[in-house]
Amino acid sequence: MAGDFRQIEWDAETIEDCRQIIRLAIREDLEREHDWTTVALVPAERIGAADIVAREAGIVAGAPALALAIEEFGATISLDLAVADGQAVAAGTRVATIRGSVRDLLTAERTLLNLLGRLMGIATLTRTCVDAVAGTGCRVYDTRKTTPGWRRLEKYAVRCGGGHNHRTGLYDAVLIKDNHLAQFGGPDRSPDTAAAAVRQARDFLRDFPGESTGKPQIIEVEVDSLEQLAAVLPERPDIVLLDNMSTPQLTEAASIRDREASGVELEASGGVNLETIGKIAATGVDRVSVGALTHSAKCLDVALDYASNG
Repeated sequence: MAGDFRQIEWDAETIEDCRQIIRLAIREDLEREHDWTTVALVPAERIGAADIVAREAGIVAGAPALALAIEEFGATISLDLAVADGQAVAAGTRVATIRGSVRDLLTAERTLLNLLGRLMGIATLTRTCVDAVAGTGCRVYDTRKTTPGWRRLEKYAVRCGGGHNHRTGLYDAVLIKDNHLAQFGGPDRSPDTAAAAVRQARDFLRDFPGESTGKPQIIEVEVDSLEQLAAVLPERPDIVLLDNMSTPQLTEAASIRDREASGVELEASGGVNLETIGKIAATGVDRVSVGALTHSAKCLDVALDYASNG
């Protein structure tokens, strides 16, 4: 296996991104004012409890975000989590119970559900894709096609679903794509253009001054033909991205790689959906990247069921 990209965990960076999103959500809902409906109808001293429930089956992701949201609201609420991230749950499963000020419960409700529903939706779609490639040895990766500001959280949800994270940002790796090659080799570029670009990138990284700059270690290059693949393999990039190739082309690409450069990993991208991903994975590629994991995942239906007054 080639060196891999950084995999997102529930760490200090992810937590800080989550806090920023929650703060914006609070401003969107309250604009430094109040939940006037709740203030009008609920006595300030009323205490109660509510269950957060998954209305449909799915994979849990973002459970730790609930505590952060309660904290950022400054809510007088206690949280009892009944599940853990990465856990599969059936429809009707209690995800958590929150107890405390009813005014705070109702004010924070939508933010809590939006966070959980979005992340659980991504994790659930990811698990479906991971299950579809089971037994092939191929790994499912996300992309940078994420909601602005949500990237670490969405990539964390992919991990909860059993997927892998592609590069987090442009700083993470050298990924030479078609538009890089277009400017590098001009409109009449030959199959050798990709090989020349890999050589230049490797020379740049080798000669780049300073060892503490956090320079990337992975070089990946995108090709869209078998001729390009054959030309670039002698340069031994870490990963070759096979863009929008048919399954017969992918099978032939894997055969060429096995003969010429067995240590180079192949990543299939483009035209990937639940109908095609299993066939793509069976061609012998090592990775399949799926933008839909983050840009097209449906929010999982989660709801707040008011349980009782204290």
